[in-house]
Amino acid sequence: MTSLNGKVALVTGGNSGIGRATALALANEGAKVVIGARRILEGNETVTMITKAGGEAVFVPTDVTNEAEVEALVGTAIEKFGCLDCAFNNAGIMGADGLIADTDRNAWDEVITTNLTGVWLCLKHEVKAMLNQGGGSIVNDSSTAGLVGDLSASAAYAASKHGIVGLTKAAALEYATHKIRVNAVCPGWIDTPMVEGTTDMDTVVKEVHPLGRIGRPEEIAAAVVWLLSDAASFVTGHALPVDGGLVAQ
Repeated sequence: MTSLNGKVALVTGGNSGIGRATALALANEGAKVVIGARRILEGNETVTMITKAGGEAVFVPTDVTNEAEVEALVGTAIEKFGCLDCAFNNAGIMGADGLIADTDRNAWDEVITTNLTGVWLCLKHEVKAMLNQGGGSIVNDSSTAGLVGDLSASAAYAASKHGIVGLTKAAALEYATHKIRVNAVCPGWIDTPMVEGTTDMDTVVKEVHPLGRIGRPEEIAAAVVWLLSDAASFVTGHALPVDGGLVAQ
């Protein structure tokens, strides 16, 4: 059973794509959802979708590179709902493409700061909250680009996503005795606004994924819900590919 009835869940980047799909899935499993994202209009739209379906949710404008805003996001979960049981650290960017020798330092820093430092900041404050209540579960959003070399001329993205896998394993070991589980999900190419225009989708479907199609946000959400739930109670420190067979090649 993956029921999260009565649990309090936090989702960063919950304004669209995988984040929104996961927020909706968590609410459908009975969780009260706290959504953090930079785009206010879309974040509030996710809340409306949840509440119209009979769930509970709140939106907090959040830039995950800003520690004060991350701390306020976690604080809102506790103030509004009394605790923080689980979290999905999903917020991230693709960043500018470019070969390593051609990559601008500012472009590199933006990707690393958002994707890797942002996840670390979220982990830092989520773990503090969970330590105070005796446990919890966290999933970080990595990528297949965090498991294998990325051929899309996005070294910064690949480095940030590999970093998330390492951070996940380190956090899982640090806090296992405190009953805090930390895992990562590693999506392949998923049909979201983030990947629109980044590649030839026909090529992705035919050549990259052995299952012969692009993935859906709801398929990643299902994996995240499982990892966050008690159904995965003996799973920690794992980076789970949800990729249509991409990394099996």
